[in-house]
Amino acid sequence: MQKPTLPDFSTSQEPLAFLKALYDVAVQRALPLHNTAAHLPAPPKGRTLVLGAGKAGGAMAQAVEALWPQDAPLSGLVVTRYGHTPPRPAGLPSRIEVVEAAHPVPDAAGLQAAERILQLTQGLTADDLVLCLISGGGSSLLTLPADGMDLHVKQDINRQLLASGANISEMNCLRKHLSRIKGGRLAAACSPARVVTLTISDVPGDDPSIIASGPTVPDASTCADALAILQRYAITVPDAVVQALQAGTWETPKPGSPVFVGHSVHMIATPQQSLEAAADAARTMGLNAYILSDEIEGESREVGKVHAALARAAAKGLGPFIKPCVILSGGETTVTIKPQPARSARGRGGRAGEFCMGLAQALQGQPGVWALAADTDGIDGIEDNAGAQLSPDTLARALALGLKVDAHLQRNDAYGFFEPLGDLVITGPTHTNVNDFRAILVR
Repeated sequence: MQKPTLPDFSTSQEPLAFLKALYDVAVQRALPLHNTAAHLPAPPKGRTLVLGAGKAGGAMAQAVEALWPQDAPLSGLVVTRYGHTPPRPAGLPSRIEVVEAAHPVPDAAGLQAAERILQLTQGLTADDLVLCLISGGGSSLLTLPADGMDLHVKQDINRQLLASGANISEMNCLRKHLSRIKGGRLAAACSPARVVTLTISDVPGDDPSIIASGPTVPDASTCADALAILQRYAITVPDAVVQALQAGTWETPKPGSPVFVGHSVHMIATPQQSLEAAADAARTMGLNAYILSDEIEGESREVGKVHAALARAAAKGLGPFIKPCVILSGGETTVTIKPQPARSARGRGGRAGEFCMGLAQALQGQPGVWALAADTDGIDGIEDNAGAQLSPDTLARALALGLKVDAHLQRNDAYGFFEPLGDLVITGPTHTNVNDFRAILVR
């Protein structure tokens, strides 16, 4: 990605272009090639095996290929989402195989990739090094159901979780305990080799045990925790799954287990770093920049309403934020899919678009406020957009087209609301993933 060019705020009549440029700055800060070199270990006495999963997997693999000594052995397998393998730079030798699979609901390709990754760990010795490249999305891409489960059951559980409103920590707790490779089990399979994990965080708090369901790190959660999540969100599963969780049959390796001795984890990019890069860029343009948090969770539309209250206050010269300013936040909100009448059209959209609808609904056309919310991986939910944007005239333009934001919120249809307005943010895959990016410009 080329360095983004920020418009001149003092003369720019394009505040949305300004916000899009801040998004580009945030994404660029999280690109693997810019962040990997400082965390690579020295080549081992034996061989180096690269394993990994996530939406940034292809770009992370290319970064390692570019930075690893050309005369040192290097091989391995990484799985990323369909369409998320970046173009190969000219002259860069291919030493790590990259395959693609489905996200957010796993498919047979992800199952096959996970099986192959486990097979590659066979025969490792204490002289060998395993570089694990982990990024957001790895939970679905690295799918290997627990003994006694099949892929169809795992797919159904994932669909129910995505519609339930469960947060990422809860979803990944359950995923760990229904897997043969997540929750530290990949690290156990690599023994006695040394494991070095390079990870890009897409979760609030940057907990490596949550990112991609922590395949190479200890898991403090339990089967009882997973069972409680099933019950809390009324997730329907076969009786055999409930029985296995009740019996603790699918327990994960815990902190203090000898399997993790000598292993290390390096966080190479985080949401906070990307928000700080965007804030610095805004300040160079003469704006005040405020980062609310990189750990914001909750129902997307409700988070949008809270942001709207802060923006309205700033626009009126009230509150702690002094205009002209940019209000930034990150984290991972959720969308609880509302039941719809039979035979009604399914709403389309993700949490960034839902946030923007909640924000627009609460702002009610507040003058002097523009906003952009987008996922840093370039995909909002399962659609082709990264997110959406809005202006003071968004609701007026929508009304002129017969679009009512309340109705679209009722059916979780952000895509259907913003597409006719030309206000979807479409970037294509960015080859990284530090989760939600939200920016509100007040002037």
